[in-house]
Amino acid sequence: MLLSPKYRFLFVHIAKTGGTSVRAALEGLRWRDPWYYPMFLCSRFSHLSGHRLATKLPRHAKIVAAKELLPKDYFDSLFKFAFVRNPWDLQVSSFHHIRRERPQYLGGHDNFADFLRWKLNPERPYQYHLDTSITLQTEYLIDLSGQVVVDFIGRYEQLQDDFATICTRIGIQTPRLPHARQATDRQRDYRGYYSDDTAELVAQYFARDIQMLGYRFEG
Repeated sequence: MLLSPKYRFLFVHIAKTGGTSVRAALEGLRWRDPWYYPMFLCSRFSHLSGHRLATKLPRHAKIVAAKELLPKDYFDSLFKFAFVRNPWDLQVSSFHHIRRERPQYLGGHDNFADFLRWKLNPERPYQYHLDTSITLQTEYLIDLSGQVVVDFIGRYEQLQDDFATICTRIGIQTPRLPHARQATDRQRDYRGYYSDDTAELVAQYFARDIQMLGYRFEG
């Protein structure tokens, strides 16, 4: 999550949706923000005291954390945005990311279909790097009553265009959007990774995301 008091925005970073590129492009704004330095100090002191303040929220925090910690008027005044991704494509991206950077979390399942079944098995012990990528994307967008409280939902599938829209909204020139953590070892079309049963497994597990965000397997 990235909060900018000067530019009045809150970026909710959902894993594997292009958020690392968005964060990298916007990160430089913090050096122009006079609030950054006192926020940094408050974050350090709150960490030491054990009394957590919303000056620095975790990288993949959900929007509800900011809503509950920030003053209501201030939260409401922020331009809040996030990016989402087709759930079938996201799981392929997650598989390659884990296989490339954290192969110890594959659980001995080097085949995508086997890994997916194991990953979505409710009997599997919790592991952060696996479970972050199967948390429903809509969980990051809603408050405690289930209402969507972000102002803009960008799409990974049109990342550059939606990022440009966001930059216009917050009043900055659109910076270069780097291709951070882009996989080079995967097929371009995610559909080639799936059989009918594994595609249905994702459809059932991510049913709310698919319905609320309007995604489908065919693109």
